[in-house]
Amino acid sequence: MTNQDTQSDMVVDIESSATTNILPANGLHNDLPLEPSIEELERELPVVDDGQIPLGDLLSRVVQSIYAELSELAETMPNMSDSARKRTLADWVVKTKKQVVKLYAVAKWSRDADTIQKCMNITAFFLTQNAQFEETIHALNYSKESLDPARLRNHDLLTSLDVLTTGSYLRLPTCIKKMAIPPTPLTDAEVAKTLFDMEETIRYRVRMSEIIPVEMSRYHIADGRIHFTVPGLFNASLCLRGADKDDGWFFVSVEFLISVGGDLTGLQEFPRIPSGIIKRHITDEADARLAFYLPMPELQPPIPDAPPRPQLPAGVVDAPLVRVYNFLQMMSLSYQLEILWYQAERMRTLGWADYLSIQMSPDRKILKVSYWIRPPVAQVPNRPRLILPLLGGSFTIAIVQTRAPAQTGPGPARSPKQRVIARLQRKAKLADAKPSDEVEGLKFVVKWEPAKGALGIYISQEDATLPVEALQVDADNLDFEQMLRTVIHRHSKAILAGFQNMLRLGPNKAFSAPGVVSLVLDGKTQALQVNLCADEVVIITLDARTGKLNLRDTGDLAAAGRGPKFASFTDTLNSNPTLLIDALFTLRINTILDLAEQKARYLGLQSYRRRNIRKEELPKLGPDCRGMLYIQLANFPTHYLVLVVTVERFKYALITTKVQTESMYNNMTLEDIAWLDFDRIHDAAIVQNDTDRSPPNIQGSPDEPNLTTKRSYGFHLDTQGLRELYSYCSARVAFINVERQFKIRGIPFTHVNPTSNSPATLELSQIQSSLARSVPALCVQSEHILSGRPAAEAAMPNIRVIPLNWWSKEKAQVVTCVKLKYVQQPMGKTASGSSTIIRPSKRIIYDTTEAVVSFLSEDVNTCVSEFLEEWGRVSTMVVIAREVAQMSKQKKWKDMRLLFFDLQTVEFAYAEDYTVSISCEGDKGGKFDLEFSRTPPQGAMETDDLDSFNPHEDAEPFLCAVLQHAHGGLSPSLHLLVALLRDTLPIVVELEAIRKEGRQHGRSFDIFAKAAGWYRLLYGDFKYALDFRLMNEQRVAILDASHSLYDVHTPGTGKPASAMDPAVEALVLQPIPRMREIAESAVQSGLAAGALVAGKVAAIDVGVICNASGVGPLTRSIHRQIVEHLQQR
Repeated sequence: MTNQDTQSDMVVDIESSATTNILPANGLHNDLPLEPSIEELERELPVVDDGQIPLGDLLSRVVQSIYAELSELAETMPNMSDSARKRTLADWVVKTKKQVVKLYAVAKWSRDADTIQKCMNITAFFLTQNAQFEETIHALNYSKESLDPARLRNHDLLTSLDVLTTGSYLRLPTCIKKMAIPPTPLTDAEVAKTLFDMEETIRYRVRMSEIIPVEMSRYHIADGRIHFTVPGLFNASLCLRGADKDDGWFFVSVEFLISVGGDLTGLQEFPRIPSGIIKRHITDEADARLAFYLPMPELQPPIPDAPPRPQLPAGVVDAPLVRVYNFLQMMSLSYQLEILWYQAERMRTLGWADYLSIQMSPDRKILKVSYWIRPPVAQVPNRPRLILPLLGGSFTIAIVQTRAPAQTGPGPARSPKQRVIARLQRKAKLADAKPSDEVEGLKFVVKWEPAKGALGIYISQEDATLPVEALQVDADNLDFEQMLRTVIHRHSKAILAGFQNMLRLGPNKAFSAPGVVSLVLDGKTQALQVNLCADEVVIITLDARTGKLNLRDTGDLAAAGRGPKFASFTDTLNSNPTLLIDALFTLRINTILDLAEQKARYLGLQSYRRRNIRKEELPKLGPDCRGMLYIQLANFPTHYLVLVVTVERFKYALITTKVQTESMYNNMTLEDIAWLDFDRIHDAAIVQNDTDRSPPNIQGSPDEPNLTTKRSYGFHLDTQGLRELYSYCSARVAFINVERQFKIRGIPFTHVNPTSNSPATLELSQIQSSLARSVPALCVQSEHILSGRPAAEAAMPNIRVIPLNWWSKEKAQVVTCVKLKYVQQPMGKTASGSSTIIRPSKRIIYDTTEAVVSFLSEDVNTCVSEFLEEWGRVSTMVVIAREVAQMSKQKKWKDMRLLFFDLQTVEFAYAEDYTVSISCEGDKGGKFDLEFSRTPPQGAMETDDLDSFNPHEDAEPFLCAVLQHAHGGLSPSLHLLVALLRDTLPIVVELEAIRKEGRQHGRSFDIFAKAAGWYRLLYGDFKYALDFRLMNEQRVAILDASHSLYDVHTPGTGKPASAMDPAVEALVLQPIPRMREIAESAVQSGLAAGALVAGKVAAIDVGVICNASGVGPLTRSIHRQIVEHLQQR
């Protein structure tokens, strides 16, 4: 659209300044050489595309193929199993990836397509030129051969005399002059004046005499022509043949004001500006309509047997602009309709072919689209079947001619303003005459007609109507898919609303409650939500492409397990949608049973949908029974917990069956039915009832009045509720004997009741079921159950074993309570807060007030083993925490303190701010894990740059071995570990300082631990190294690492045992040069500076031996001298 599109409908006349102020350049009067440019030469080359295809077409074809396959997978994969879906999707991804990689390679190659195309064009040009040369040679030979027998005409005597007398031709024919002598070209000023005169002539004609349709009244005059703009249709330019009154118009160019929306594939097929043969046809037809009443040119030879030219009747004035407007209007509308038809056919190729029908009228003015096409269903004799329409609906796009109302006069439908302007123009320019042609008011009319009874739903007239603007053909966004989806969206909404009303008002009251059936309208998403039970919701949607119903589940059950059922229901509904109520009710019962069955399986319970019970016995379960689920008690196969499904809620019964062995099929009979009050059982799980309370069951019919006022309503049965029902039934039938565990191990036990005098608390309710409070607990002696276990002396004599849910086969739990003899209060984050109960792990609970540790076991069959495993860990940590707390006092180590203790981990500072965290694994506490760190100083902030690295971290494997391989007990091993850490701290601190210094100066030092008290400093060339070894009585030996403490002479060899082959010697450590001098110098300088104490240090041949206080100065001095000496070398 140009800026003129926003102007009013009045006739606009704009003079172009380009023709008056700026003279267009005339190339013939340029002083520059007339050399063609490279671009002009390339345009002269013939275009050869043999064996090539556009990259855009290839990209479009691949993307469409991928999209079609993905759409097919989206429709077929929901019905597959989980493994089949994964396998299918993986195969599709691999195949698609190969195609995309190939396409990527082609896209890379296409970068050189322009160069290759240019080479092919040049080759074709040379081949064509060569062929022309050969044809010229053949033509010359033919001329030579044909002219030889030819006879000469009579001699031109007059021309011969002129040439002989004057030496030149005097009578040269005029045709030869015109053919051989080029005319004198116009100058720039002459061209500009000619264009200006033509513009003035056009302006005079359109103002004074030409009838211009009101719809085409937006125009401007420039470049010697007039440009008409019709919004939404076209932009055309015309010019006059001459300045005479009878000179007609001729067509110059046209641009259709359209924009293709949606999928832009194939956009090049619909250019806005026609070119080539299409433009030639439009030009010929437009010129023919403009010159319809003009006489033939005088110079043109007459056409034999041609019909006479049409003549204007008296009082009729020619209106060529009206005819060309009618033609271009029809061309533009037809063009838009063809684009919509192309988009519709393209949708059919992309998977809509079986469900979409496209019909175009023979005159190409009416496009009819039918959607949701259904194949005809064969009728089975003697089985009446509901006949559904074979399509969902249709909508028609037609080009129609509009007429003005009779009271306004003839002509197209126009606004009052346009009618007044047209009437004034006609009176001013024609007076009493009539125009030869009238304006044809054409427009698009879109009509939607939904089929009656589509999918068995008759929608109202209001729902079958769309606003006019919703189905309007927009020339600025021609998108057939959007129009089709708008219609389908409205139709789907009306059908889903019809299903909603049918479910709410149907005879089955299961879906009549408020909120059970709801219509979800969220943007483009439309769905019917049906609450089957509890949180189970089935989503009913309409496929926009196929018009088929689709049912899917949003509940907790896996889609793969219920996929076949939903597929079966979906197929049934699509064949006969009127069965929706019956299908949903059946699905509701199945879903309720599926949920209950899933919970039973989750709890590890054996459940059955049907049992071989005699039909005469089933009415005992009640007249409103719609389905049953039998849950067999694991330890009592003849007893079942029965979930009876009624229309509104569950009913629960405990039945006792008996097999009739004399019957042919071993039928069962119901010996006893006990109806259960779920609310009463559930309350007993929260608050303990009185001991004299009667069992919550009523013998007889479930319709008799209950003892309690609360009722369980609906199908909201969670796993906990089912577990309580099953537990109650199991406890009511018989107790599970958990004492078998102790009998197998030969551990004596006694029965106690630990909850007889204690109220039910929230903490206890989290680790045991209140139904088990009446079950007696067990008491064992620590000397029996902890025999041979570590730290058995840490437990008090009596250990309580309380079974929780012991009647359950899969989810039984046991809590073992141990009271500790000596109490070490937990410290750190776990012990922070006001609560006296801490839970360091899922299986351990510690009462800090009573010093009672509770071990929770998830499996009754392994409760003793799990307790012993956890006891090994906890008791070890308790002993370590106690020893650490006592060690600081006994050894008088003021900088040693306990930092953290939570029964599983002990963290303490062994010197200054250096800390170690100890945890253990294994059932006997034999595997330890040590983590070293440093505590930040008091007052330090989190943003401060603090060094938290503990150098002892490098020796962690060796230090763990001190505890793991302890032979004298845990306590001596812990003392040894702490002594090692404190004695080796000066060594690791100095080595860490050397590491940091070397890193700052770009020197490479490798420092590592070789044992718990042995560290090595390896210099950059890896030939020299220092060993730091901890000796007894807190002495440290700083030695040349190339010498071993155990170097000896081999008898009979005459040479040291360390002598070796030179090739091997190059691979081992070398003695540090002048090591004795370096050691003596370091000792003397340390004694002179007062850093060393006489008698506490001694230099030897390969190093020096000192106490802990001398490690720092000696290490720095020896390291500095070795580095200087190595640098000098």
